[in-house]
Amino acid sequence: MALATRSRPPRWLRAAVRAPMPPAAIGRVVRRLRGHVKTWRPTVVAETGRRDPFRVLIACLLSLRTQDTTTGPAAARLFRLADTPAAMRRLPPRTIERAIFPVGFYRTKARVLREVSRDLLARFGGRVPDDLDALLSLKGVGRKTANLVVTVGFAKPGICVDTHVHRISNRLGFVRTRAPEQTELALRAKLPARYWIQFNDLLVAFGQNVCRPIGPRCSTCPVADLCLRVGVTAPR
Repeated sequence: MALATRSRPPRWLRAAVRAPMPPAAIGRVVRRLRGHVKTWRPTVVAETGRRDPFRVLIACLLSLRTQDTTTGPAAARLFRLADTPAAMRRLPPRTIERAIFPVGFYRTKARVLREVSRDLLARFGGRVPDDLDALLSLKGVGRKTANLVVTVGFAKPGICVDTHVHRISNRLGFVRTRAPEQTELALRAKLPARYWIQFNDLLVAFGQNVCRPIGPRCSTCPVADLCLRVGVTAPR
């Protein structure tokens, strides 16, 4: 989904970008969250990725529909066995399944990890590509995963939007969107590029520790005075 295919942005995107919070206020929010993020439990991808694109890719695939408390240990067990596409491909499916259990859909994910590793070896010389379209061509890789690999693995500009980023961006009043894909495009149009790379890690940590889906901790929130609290009904 790209902005450059139209001479004028679609109506929904124009409305999304016109959400109440101006870019200057967004910058204040990001800077405050940056000052607090070290006091929160880190996200699993930031903790296990270590700027290694393959580790970021695998950790993100494992994290789909699985809590970080489960994904982190599973990724660590797997990386002790294999942390390159060639090594991953040599592991029998059952070995991968045992290493990553109990992540959600662990049997399916074990198969996907082997297929992704095969594709990396066959099509990319065993290296994870740093191009969004190339990443999206890999089995099981969606926009969230691809953007996370680009930003965390390669430190290149991109905006990874998962459920936390989508929810909090709307709750704060950054954008007005209905789906994560819309949120990504709206943020690309509105969020200053210097904040793109860190945005996902900040908002995911913020969402897991403070701005929770139900009962957000507004009383201790570092950006409570800037937040529009869109849709918040039971703050704590």
